[in-house]
Parts: sequence; C-alpha cells; structure tokens
Amino acid sequence: MTVSHDLTSLSDLLRIMARLRDPDGGCPWDLEQSFATIAPYTIEEAYEVEDAIARNDLPALKDELGDLLLQVVFHARMAEEAGLFAFPDVAAGIADKMIRRHPHVFGDVDAAHAETVSANWESIKAAERAAKAEAAVDQGLSAVLAGVTQGLPALLRAVKLQNRAARVGFDWPDKRPVLAKIREELEELEAEIESGASAGIEEEFGDFLFVVANLARHLKLDPEASLRAANRKFERRFSQMEVILNSEGKRLADCDLAIMDAAWDQAKLLEKQQK
Repeated sequence: MTVSHDLTSLSDLLRIMARLRDPDGGCPWDLEQSFATIAPYTIEEAYEVEDAIARNDLPALKDELGDLLLQVVFHARMAEEAGLFAFPDVAAGIADKMIRRHPHVFGDVDAAHAETVSANWESIKAAERAAKAEAAVDQGLSAVLAGVTQGLPALLRAVKLQNRAARVGFDWPDKRPVLAKIREELEELEAEIESGASAGIEEEFGDFLFVVANLARHLKLDPEASLRAANRKFERRFSQMEVILNSEGKRLADCDLAIMDAAWDQAKLLEKQQK
C-alpha cells in the first residue's frame, strides 16, 4: 500500500490502521496491542482534547481530536479482526442513538426550547437505563447503579454513583451535613494514621475522597476539572518559584524548605498582582 501525503477521508485512516495491524509487514508495536493496552492511551487522548479546549488552543484541538479519532479506529480494527464488530458498526450505533435521542429533530416530537429537549433526552435515557437495570438485576447487581462505567476516573465515577443514589432519595439535603461528614472522615483517617495500620489508612483515605467528591456534587462542581485547575496552578506557581530562586542565584536543590516557602509566597503575590 502506498500512502498518499494528501489524505482527506476517514477511509484513508481505516486503511492505514489495517496496514499497521497487518501480520505481513505491519508495525510490530501495533500488532502487539490489545483493547486493554490501548485503553490508557484512549483515556489520555480524551484528556488532551479537554486540555486543548481549556487552553483555547484550537490548532492543538484539531490535532488532539485526530489523536482521539485514531484511538476509535484502533479499537474498531482490533474488534474487526476478532470478528466482533467493525468501524461502520460503531458509526451506525452512535448514529442510531443520536436519532433515537433527538425525536424532535428526526421524529414528530415537539420541542421548541432547550428545556424540553433536555427533558425528552432524560426520559429516553431513563428508558435505556431501565433496560440496563433489568440486566444488572439478573446478574445480582444494583439496578440503581447499573451502567456507571468501571473505567471512569475514580472521582468522576464517585459523583456518578452518588447522583444515581440521589435519584432514589439516598442523599444529604444540602452541603452542610456533607461538610460535617468530611470532618468526621478526616478524624477517622487521623486515627488510622496514628494506629499505623496501612490497610485502614487506605480505606479511610478512600472514604475521605468519596465524601469530598460528594461535596463537589452539592456545590455543582466537577471534581476532576477542579483538581486539574489546582494542578495547573501548582505547576504555574512552582515554576515561578524556580524563576525567583534562580534570579537570586540559588539552586532549588540547595535550598531548604524555609527558603522555598518564602519564594513560593512571592510567586503567589506576583500571581495576584498580575490578575
């Protein structure tokens, strides 16, 4: 296969992936991959799309969307080789879902306002969830929590589990008891730390994070987005701290915590002044 440098169609990408996975002369690395080994890359590419959007870097967004599309093509190719499904089945499945969930566009349902569209969407999703719940019960699982994907980031999955439970009334009425529960969980974590039992520490730390995720839900915040923003802030301030120390002729490795703390405070002050 001769690859053109002027590729414009999805079929070109599908042919390239088929060539990479061809046992006769394909790429050794691509041939070794499986759904499980590719899954982390798929998640990473989705986050890189989000990062490009957060930075408002639209040229990067184009590239990242291409990388994410490659992940879909990769999984579909491996499924086709296993006789499970192929890329057209993936495309047909999502097309059918979009038509089913937009009866006001593709059917005869009247929905002139966004609020009506959202209500219809939730009604259709509820019917789909009911079917999943019935299958979950048959497997001895919770009908309420059925369909909350195991592979989601843990904080995001915690919020989704809590939202499902809240639909049947298993929820605190507002954020105040959640804050009280956070303090309770922190005390239990401190007790386990004092005892030195590693298994207990891990369990209580998990409980603490789970309640923190619940607080984010009550505050209508995305905990993943909040933590990503905090990560970016830490990177920004740490970099500025290094700049400050370098300007004073100091190497980070030679500075004690007191010196670094002072530079960190300067970095925070500079950031506030620049806002």
